[in-house]
Amino acid sequence: MSDLMMFSSEVAWPLAIVLAWIAGEFGARLSGLPRISIYGLVGFALAPAQAGFLPPMENTAMLLLANIAFGLILFECGYRVHLRWLCANPWIGVTGLVEAIATFVAVYAVARGFNTSSINALLLASLAMSTSPAGILRVINEQRSSGQVTERLIHLTAINCVLAVFTFKVIVGFMVFRSSGNLWDAMSSGLVVLCISAVLGGAFGMLIPNVMRKLGTLSQDGTIAFALAVILLVAITHAAKLSPVLATLTFGIVARHRRVVLSQTQRNFGALGELLTVLLFVFVVSTLEWQKIWAGATLGLVLIGVRLLVKTFSVAAFANLSGIPWHKGMLTGAALAPISVFVILVLEQARYLGIEFVDEMAALAAMTLFMEIIGPIITQRALALAKETPHAD
Repeated sequence: MSDLMMFSSEVAWPLAIVLAWIAGEFGARLSGLPRISIYGLVGFALAPAQAGFLPPMENTAMLLLANIAFGLILFECGYRVHLRWLCANPWIGVTGLVEAIATFVAVYAVARGFNTSSINALLLASLAMSTSPAGILRVINEQRSSGQVTERLIHLTAINCVLAVFTFKVIVGFMVFRSSGNLWDAMSSGLVVLCISAVLGGAFGMLIPNVMRKLGTLSQDGTIAFALAVILLVAITHAAKLSPVLATLTFGIVARHRRVVLSQTQRNFGALGELLTVLLFVFVVSTLEWQKIWAGATLGLVLIGVRLLVKTFSVAAFANLSGIPWHKGMLTGAALAPISVFVILVLEQARYLGIEFVDEMAALAAMTLFMEIIGPIITQRALALAKETPHAD
């Protein structure tokens, strides 16, 4: 019996990934929904707290694999950020800053209105600022989207990620200082981690292109070289308890501005990226429990609505100044809906560091599940309404 249980535990994750991929392929063809939404539904249904098909995650192996998958996506997101464009059109940066701050303030005010503690409200607000690059890029690549809304969406997503990680780390540092009274522990939990992570990602962005140029394989081996570099970078940051999010995003930004040209075949990092994407979206939602989602459903739904409205109208307010019509600004803001992958991996990373607060935030669990399913659909529809997908009509 014990051998059978061990066998079933070992094959559970591979079988869940296969089931999610099959459901995603058939579901997307039949319904037109984004595959990642279907992956999430399968992951939630098979989770330890629901059907119990997947084993409890008692080690960090799955978290590391999920961070590697997210790291590949963040690298691609960072690679598509054009810093010179942001300098030439500073209103895009202003838009990202304003909508993130407005989201933080609005979510914090609503959470406090529901008698949420100040710390939990701050954590909710910091994470609500973010937009998940995993959801955004997967929908963009799946729909083969391109245009003004698409490019602004990528840049605003990157800005949101940086601001959300920074704010989250500052709040965590404050929590550590309040509990321990040790200023160095608080700083090392916040700003020091961010600085080291960014420097490490920048170093990879400088080193890897130079090595590939020396080898003369920049055009032939770009996919495997950058994939291996991302895997190594995530492993280092994971082991050193740094921020894989900021490190891999910085890696992509610096690699782009080292004038490294990626071919179209490298989008999504090929079969490796596709496989890890399925694992990522199944893993993220499998961490949720139905009881917590039900307990926080009311506040979660209110926060989802507030977040979406604030982001939509904040981006629309600066649309004309940044060079697009206001209705495209509305669509860009609405397309920023996905949040789930970023939130769960940041919280799981915090848990790995020994900081436990996810159990106190039922509303966040509810937001995560709803936006795992709904968020990519909103992005898909927004890009179609903006006429930036080949089959928009």
